[in-house]
Amino acid sequence: MFLDEKWESIEAVMEKIAIISDIHGNLEAFKTIIKDIEKRGINRIFCLGDIIGKGSHPHECIELVKKYCEVVLSGNNDVFTANKANFSMQEVDLKRLEWNHTLLTQEDIRYLEDLPFSYEFYMSGSLVRLFHASPTKINGFCASYHNFNEKYDMFLPSPNTMSKEKADVVIFGHSHTTYVEKLFNRTLINVGSVGDNVCIIRSKIRDADPREITRASYLLLEGEFGSKEYDASFSYQFIDIPYNIDLELKEMKPSFESENYITELKEGQYRDMERVHNQLRKQGINPEQFNEY
Repeated sequence: MFLDEKWESIEAVMEKIAIISDIHGNLEAFKTIIKDIEKRGINRIFCLGDIIGKGSHPHECIELVKKYCEVVLSGNNDVFTANKANFSMQEVDLKRLEWNHTLLTQEDIRYLEDLPFSYEFYMSGSLVRLFHASPTKINGFCASYHNFNEKYDMFLPSPNTMSKEKADVVIFGHSHTTYVEKLFNRTLINVGSVGDNVCIIRSKIRDADPREITRASYLLLEGEFGSKEYDASFSYQFIDIPYNIDLELKEMKPSFESENYITELKEGQYRDMERVHNQLRKQGINPEQFNEY
């Protein structure tokens, strides 16, 4: 009885938080994720941005984010569309901005304009920091193959972060691939993507079934929310949910990116693999080796 009472008291102060990112206007994937979160009895959802972008239901996704998400941060596509980016856009970004503007209301644009860059909190003793891509840039990029110095920089504060402390746990999105690594007694987590999961290390020889990667993904975080004491458990779990991709594509509004969007949703392959390969080469990795036995 004593043990039962003890565990009941611990469970009473534990908090479950669903952390989502990169919905990208994929309404069917987002609705599927919300149903799964509700089924698990999770009452708090934090969103790391890129609500809109590639899919053709940006307005509907913004409405659902407003309804269900307690914390919502800005992603690079949200910034592009709100037209407040302070860096040069590529032609594809400008076209995407113009297309999204045809699908959004002025209220939607104002909502995107007001989204914050970062959020942080303590959980079971750890300082957890959330942002879309990096602590300094809305479109920064960090992946599993990046060097340790670049990964360490992800834990550092910046003028964009809520505090000037180094984070113990960093949770981000942007690269659309779930990932976790322990380094320097810290934890780096990418939550993957709700609406556009991809695998950036690909091989014609070694690839498994695309359905292994094309599920909708989110992160389940559990611990003692708000506590600075290391006296409670801290856990995280990746949740991958299959959804009706064909239905989402059936209701797709044509755009200049339609073909690329279909490839990403059906095959889980990023539309600009040459860009990925260039990133790999900068890290001293030859992408051609993946097609060798």
